[in-house]
Amino acid sequence: MSDQATDAVQMLISQHREMEAMLKQVKESEDSQRKSLFAAAADKLTMHIKSEEEIFYPAVHRARTEDDLLESLEEHLSLKRLLADLLDMDPTDKAFEAKFKVLKEQAEHHHEEEEEKLFPAVLKMIDEEQRKTLGGQMLALQEELAMQSKPRVEVKNETASAAPLP
Repeated sequence: MSDQATDAVQMLISQHREMEAMLKQVKESEDSQRKSLFAAAADKLTMHIKSEEEIFYPAVHRARTEDDLLESLEEHLSLKRLLADLLDMDPTDKAFEAKFKVLKEQAEHHHEEEEEKLFPAVLKMIDEEQRKTLGGQMLALQEELAMQSKPRVEVKNETASAAPLP
């Protein structure tokens, strides 16, 4: 069950570190482990992206954050396209390694931008209680997606354009 006391910003930062560690583990893994490790990382990244796009971004959309949110949505689209490509590739393929490196670098860049630009603005705009409510909603969505098994599969249907900003 969701922890309703989870601050959304702190939760997202924690998930950024977790995903970075998972991506590093994929990069350093043996070929025999790479496919399952990548699948787990792809699921985690997909759940994170969906909770940002469906709950966090709409909740923090204000004039001061709009440019950052639009850029974040475009970065999500790029990550989804890379994920979709990678999910169709053999992890032992050299092209997988190159494309995975791009995914890892783009994810790290995206995390850095959110943490340096968007999150400080959110901390000023939204009080702690609202952030905790958002965190609980996001965690509930992520848990729901995890229960559906293989959230990464849906990414292939979300590569035509960036998610809209309400």
